[in-house]
Amino acid sequence: MFANTTAYSGFAVDDAKSAREFYGDTLGVELTVVDEEQGLLTLHLAGGRDTFVYQKADFAPATYTILNFEVDDVEKAVDELAARGVEFERFEEFDQDEKGIARGQGPEIAWFKDPAGNILSVLKLP
Repeated sequence: MFANTTAYSGFAVDDAKSAREFYGDTLGVELTVVDEEQGLLTLHLAGGRDTFVYQKADFAPATYTILNFEVDDVEKAVDELAARGVEFERFEEFDQDEKGIARGQGPEIAWFKDPAGNILSVLKLP
C-alpha cells in the first residue's frame, strides 16, 4: 500500500519561527518553510532524511531524544554549538564530563534542547 509513497519523520514545536531560526541559523540545517501561516517546516537532513516540523497549539516537549546528529568529533561539535549559544543537558544516569559529553556507556554523546524543549544530540557511533 505504501511502497511508492514518500514518508517523513516529524515532530512538533510550540513556535515555528523559533524552530526555523534554531535549526536553520544555529544548527545550519537546510530547511524549507512549507507554510509559514500554519507553522510547517521541512528539515533537509544529511542522507536524504527530510523531517517534518509542525507547530502544535497544545505542544508538550518530547521526553526522549527526537533527533541525533552523527558527527566525527563530539567534543568539536559541542565546542562549536556552545560558541553559538547552545547549552548542554545533564542526566543523572550518565557520567558526563564538564562539557556534558557522556563516554563509556554506549556512543560518545551530548544532549541539548531546541527552543521548544525537544531533546537532540550529537553523537559518534563506534
